[in-house]
Amino acid sequence: MSTRTANLNRWEAPSGEFNLSRLERVIYGPGKIATLNEEMERRELGRAVVVTTDAVAALPILEQVTGALGSRCAGVFSGVVQHVPRGTVNALAKELERLHADSAVSFGGGSPIDSTKVALYGLLPARELVHIAVPTTLSAAEYTHAGGVTDEATRVKSGVYDPRVMPRTVIADPALTLATPDWLWVTTGMRALDHAIECAYAIRHQPLSDALAAKAIALLVEHLPASIRSEGGERLAHRSHCQAASWFSIYGAMNTRFGLSHLLGHQIGPKWDVPHGVTSCITLPNSMRFMARVAPQRFGPVAEGFGIAFDPAHPTPAALACADRAHEFIAQFDVPKTLGEAKVPRQEIGQIVGPILNELRHHEVVDRPVTEAEVLALLESCY
Repeated sequence: MSTRTANLNRWEAPSGEFNLSRLERVIYGPGKIATLNEEMERRELGRAVVVTTDAVAALPILEQVTGALGSRCAGVFSGVVQHVPRGTVNALAKELERLHADSAVSFGGGSPIDSTKVALYGLLPARELVHIAVPTTLSAAEYTHAGGVTDEATRVKSGVYDPRVMPRTVIADPALTLATPDWLWVTTGMRALDHAIECAYAIRHQPLSDALAAKAIALLVEHLPASIRSEGGERLAHRSHCQAASWFSIYGAMNTRFGLSHLLGHQIGPKWDVPHGVTSCITLPNSMRFMARVAPQRFGPVAEGFGIAFDPAHPTPAALACADRAHEFIAQFDVPKTLGEAKVPRQEIGQIVGPILNELRHHEVVDRPVTEAEVLALLESCY
């Protein structure tokens, strides 16, 4: 268990611990999907099931993954859907067993990656399969040991947390992202921005996560807009930088935990079928404004990433400016920016206040107790 890094003044030595994950290798750059077979051979694996969605399975890029696997491809499971319903996970686990898989290659965004994690968790302890991830979005799910799963009856999301289910290798090939719809690419980029910012101002923030968060924010600000507005090799380069930002945004997050924006998204997403990238577009700026008044002293890395001057002696103005900058950054894209635009019924929003408060009680993400009225006001501010 990671210990909290104290909020120390600039002349005191930081103290804490940073736990490393079971992620062993990140292979990145154009054309790197060709290394997949070599990676399987290095790990002495012979029966991989590719896990993806119907939409991705219908694209020619699937053949690049199965082709790279060659005879080591035992099958393709393309039944993954958004928010990872429990029934889909159970079907995937059965397919992995039926095909006698020794590994799973999750291919796509956060849903295939989380579906794979949760399915592998269900096979433990009898069988521990190797997970290799090939992301096509910026959700960064491939860099964590956590997987979300939704109860279809209640539409409430819960999670599994186990280092044995996280990918051992990530292959981040920007060429495979070119078929990703712009709206999905941008909104998952906002998810990465959300990761970076909430890692930085987390109570349990770490020196390493602070440095990586600042870099992730700066990379996204510079490269995300260009990654959908440029062409050819320039577009590929911008996307590769965005993939690096995604990686940096969440690396070591098991040591820090996320904050209010993520907690709101956990409940909004499955309840009204809103993609988590979209929830970040909506909840991040107002969650930042809340935290700017609670813990402005922890906004230093966020300010650095946005290029905003930060005075530790008087941090609140810079912290609020960071929230404004995040709002302005999101505003330039054609994505939902309010709960109303995401078609979340205003008269129903009170239904998730209780679950959010429950998450707040179980996760150390705000420095003081948060009231029911404050949660409701925060949700209302997102309309």
